[in-house]
Amino acid sequence: MKLFKEKYGIKYPHAVTCLVKDTEVLLAFYDFPAEQWDHLRTSNPIESVFATVRYLIVRMTGALSQKKAKIMVFMVIRAASKHGAN
Repeated sequence: MKLFKEKYGIKYPHAVTCLVKDTEVLLAFYDFPAEQWDHLRTSNPIESVFATVRYLIVRMTGALSQKKAKIMVFMVIRAASKHGAN
C-alpha cells in the first residue's frame, strides 16, 4: 500500500486517501483461505447481478446465435436485477 500511495498519491490524491483509509476492509477478502475465494459473495449490487449472469451462462447448453445470446443475457440481467432489488 505504501508503494501504491507513493506512485499514485500525487495524481489521484482523493482516491488514494480513500483506499489507504479503508485498507483493512479492502483487503479483508484475503483473510479467507484461497480455497474459499471462489465461493465468497459480494454485496455490490452490480457485481451480484453479473455473478448471476455468469452462473447461468456457464451452465447453458447448446449453441446460440449471437442475436439469441444477446437477448438471453439481457433477459437474465433484467430478471436478476429485479430479484436483487426486492
